[in-house]
Amino acid sequence: MIKLLIVDDSTVSQKFLTYLFSRESDIRVVATAKNGTEAIEFAELHKPDVISMDIHMPGMSGFETTRKIMETNPIPIVIVSGISNVKDVAIAFQAIEAGALATVAKPESFVQPEFEIKARELIQTIRLMSEIKTVRRWPEKVKSKVNIDKESIDLKTSILPNYGKIKVVAIGASTGGPSAIQEILSGLRKDIKVPILITQHMSAGFEHGFADWLTNVTGMPVKIGENGELPLHGHVYISPTESNMGISHFGSILLTPRDPLQPICPAVSFLFSTVAEFYCNLSIGIILTGMGSDGSKELKLMRNRGAITIAQNEASCVVFGMPKEAINHGSATNIMNLQEIAFFINSTIN
Repeated sequence: MIKLLIVDDSTVSQKFLTYLFSRESDIRVVATAKNGTEAIEFAELHKPDVISMDIHMPGMSGFETTRKIMETNPIPIVIVSGISNVKDVAIAFQAIEAGALATVAKPESFVQPEFEIKARELIQTIRLMSEIKTVRRWPEKVKSKVNIDKESIDLKTSILPNYGKIKVVAIGASTGGPSAIQEILSGLRKDIKVPILITQHMSAGFEHGFADWLTNVTGMPVKIGENGELPLHGHVYISPTESNMGISHFGSILLTPRDPLQPICPAVSFLFSTVAEFYCNLSIGIILTGMGSDGSKELKLMRNRGAITIAQNEASCVVFGMPKEAINHGSATNIMNLQEIAFFINSTIN
């Protein structure tokens, strides 16, 4: 039985979400909190397996509440919020930075189009996140930098197979990806001489806020990719949530509709396969934290075409699923933590 704490300042939303989860035989709502202070108290008192967290609350925001819980009593937290504008969604990603595991759109009513789809996505996310082992997030003032083994990175670079001058970096991620992507981009040179293409599994409607948040916290220009757009050096392109994003034979961004035979959209597999076909050994492919196996075989295709391929190491992953599958397939030329990945990119791209 999954013990769930619902945090929402609206009594109507509390009752609505409680009813929604009460339909599930394996989820039990142990308490509801109307503000951050109650959330912190109830998290300690009821010891839930997972928390559904609203963002906008009087007094202590969902972001600040998440930060305090993750610093003192770490519990898996899912941000469940209405999507009203890009700024609001960007605030949700601040909570991700503070330690929340995922963001999901709040189903608004039973008459809302695609209500059941959104409800199932929320319920499934709560189930999955309840199984994640969280770690304490230390306050900023006591954080210490992770040491990077520069000699090890240089050695890995020197023993790579012969590759050409890198023209693009392709990144795929799912659960835990937003904060991992933020950490990598923050560590890159801002004048890097390649474009960066990213496919991140995400609820529809959150991608513009994700791009806005990344722009603000990393200092790099981040936008949603547009079909036919020529990617620029030093720019980051995020896949729309309703399309697969890749590279065309002309070197421009290629968007294709959701494939009814492919359960995941946007698909990391599509990004990696098109990069492998067009750029071959002129690319770097990186697979980050996430559930499932999306992109693992296609990363192997990139490696077979001469690309540099990297899988995030287990210790730095929220969920080791996607990198583990890639490693098991022999898809990765290197296995690194996030700081090492950023350092490696800076060292490899001239």
